[in-house]
Amino acid sequence: MKTRESAFMHWAKTRPKVTYDLSLSGILNLPIAKLDFDPKDLELHGANPYGFQPLVEALAKHRDVAPETVVTVAGGTSMANHLAMAALIDHGDEVLIEQPTYDPLLAVAEYLGATIKRFPRKFENGFQIDIDALEKQIAPQTRLIVITNLHNPSSALVDGATLRQIGKLASNIGARVLVDEVYLEAMFESAPPSAISLGPQFVVTSSLTKGYGLSGLRCGWIFAEPNLAGKIRRLDDIFAASAPFVMEQLSVSAIEQLPKISARAKSMLEANRKTLQEFFKARSDIEFVRTEFGTTSFPQLPDIDVEKLCQLLIEKYETAVVPGRFFESPKHIRIGMCCEPNDFSAGVQRLTQALDELK
Repeated sequence: MKTRESAFMHWAKTRPKVTYDLSLSGILNLPIAKLDFDPKDLELHGANPYGFQPLVEALAKHRDVAPETVVTVAGGTSMANHLAMAALIDHGDEVLIEQPTYDPLLAVAEYLGATIKRFPRKFENGFQIDIDALEKQIAPQTRLIVITNLHNPSSALVDGATLRQIGKLASNIGARVLVDEVYLEAMFESAPPSAISLGPQFVVTSSLTKGYGLSGLRCGWIFAEPNLAGKIRRLDDIFAASAPFVMEQLSVSAIEQLPKISARAKSMLEANRKTLQEFFKARSDIEFVRTEFGTTSFPQLPDIDVEKLCQLLIEKYETAVVPGRFFESPKHIRIGMCCEPNDFSAGVQRLTQALDELK
């Protein structure tokens, strides 16, 4: 039997720990002391057979969607993507997935037995979606189109007009569009409406992980039209009798405090983005797509041995970036702007030193 796994997740969990971690794609974890709650208000058990209702309502308000479209998921966006795909496709169904993309999205589709086809998001085009190229890949048997927005790894935004075009193409053949919006949370109050607002063909996944430093809560969700949302809830019976009630209560508290939590994240990202842009301007050996939002950047290093660079960074400079091979782009690295600004600046300085050493 073929081994089904995510090479990227294995690397992320087993790579050496470093002092200057530029591989993070989610905001540095928020200490629990920074989350205001009274432990006496928490209960180990409560009524949450198909989602803790206060959490459902908090998420609906957070993204301005109808509560009946909300499916809460214990396990973050990764489990949300698994559940959504499992509900949307059968073994052998054709799935179109952007390229490059987040490795676990491909792994889940493969695990579910999908026939996988790809459509490009090219560096030369700013990682935008070429509708003509996508349309050429669509066939009558296509059942699902999968995209990330913001794009992982580049943080490129898919605008509403492009999403509507994709939705129309999907509707013409009776397909759905799965949009992983976890990085859209890192646009905070500037985030556009969720793609679920564009029509019933859209299914959306996300979590509190990337934009807020709340990965420990594992608070994920799916937005889907009500009938499909009900189907997904029943499917989740196979995986989880119920979510951890304490985590659901804490997630409600966290959502109520998102303005304060967001301020921390925004301050971190603004400082680190400025540092990164200055670094790019100073380098003639790096090509990049400029973004004004998101937590990651995906520059191209056309004349550098990326694997040698990443190894040197870890072994000599106590610094980590993500090798582009995990995103099907071996001449790229993914840089996360998610650690404390002083550490990020120090990490970028070490990246500079490593690049100069390899010249």
